[in-house]
Amino acid sequence: MTTPHFPSRLPDVGTTIFTVMSALAVEHGAVNLGQGFPDFSCDAALTGAVTQAMQAGHNQYPPMAGVHALREVVSRKTEALYGRHYDVDAEVTITAGATQAILTAILACVHPGDEVIVLDPCYDSYLPSIALAGGVAVHVPLTPASFRPDVGKIAAAITPRTRLLIVNTPHNPSASVWTAEDMRALQEVLAPTRVLLLSDEVYEHMVYDGGQHQSSARFPGLAERAFVVSSFGKTLHVTGWKVGSVCAPAALTAEFRKVHQFNVFSVNTPMQHGIAAYMADPASYDGLSAFYQAKRDLFREGLAGSRLKLLPSSGSFFQCVDISAVSDLPDAEFCQWLTREIGVAAIPLSAFYADGFDQHVVRFCYAKRDETLREALARLRKL
Repeated sequence: MTTPHFPSRLPDVGTTIFTVMSALAVEHGAVNLGQGFPDFSCDAALTGAVTQAMQAGHNQYPPMAGVHALREVVSRKTEALYGRHYDVDAEVTITAGATQAILTAILACVHPGDEVIVLDPCYDSYLPSIALAGGVAVHVPLTPASFRPDVGKIAAAITPRTRLLIVNTPHNPSASVWTAEDMRALQEVLAPTRVLLLSDEVYEHMVYDGGQHQSSARFPGLAERAFVVSSFGKTLHVTGWKVGSVCAPAALTAEFRKVHQFNVFSVNTPMQHGIAAYMADPASYDGLSAFYQAKRDLFREGLAGSRLKLLPSSGSFFQCVDISAVSDLPDAEFCQWLTREIGVAAIPLSAFYADGFDQHVVRFCYAKRDETLREALARLRKL
């Protein structure tokens, strides 16, 4: 018998670069600074809270929108930090991680033929999600090297068919951070339009050097049209738990939940109860910027004397470097060589561009134990 052939919904999509580089790192015993996940444990009090939730019997389906206590935590935190109140029942939804939240938001509002503006380089789930919705991705580049948004170019890309704009701050992969001026300029551009906003803010608690995260929730003209996506996995060092949240006005949330209920329905119950109990104390996230800034500084200081040119890292837990003084290989080939020969895995920045634009820049993740970073630095200093 022959398996029936059918046209692929994602004919241009293969295995992600993160999976490829992680597998190569394992094969060659390399320090994996490629994929963005910590190699250290979360707070034992968090796993204890989840264990307690399981033992208390919280093991059946939760409400579709999420456990009420966790939605309350999200609402209180957002209001305290960004000054906007989201109704717990009508405007906050718990999701199976941020990637599911992004896909669900796109499926909820993008119809076949609608245009979605993405800012390159961008997280690799955006384009497949747009394709699955039948949308058309419209690419607007961030400024090369600085990775700053050009709001004028965004404005020029808006057409009558534009349904959605996706922004990400702090930014993956570049580690740049939007300023309040950037957000106000975007608010002004979108004001006369009906364009919706998908604001990917999973690194919201990782902004450095005294900076402040500029959530779309802070700006009324953005918040009224935005799906604001956050990640407990990134915030609490538990990326494998795949729990996130979306805050949005009631009308947007109603459409979001129509899709959410049929692609996941609900999210792991004891994890939600455990996170709610743990995050009732703001100390669970208050110190995160200082924690990761120390790791950033350790990593940057270790590379300061090398031939790798450090680019700014203002947020997230990534560090991009220019490899031009080290190699003239394309960035993807350089990352493979670096993994095999030097024993450190990184991600080529070209993987975040639809057209594979190569600036000779690669991305490292410093969300690692200090001893892991020191070992990687010792190897990288051989370059």
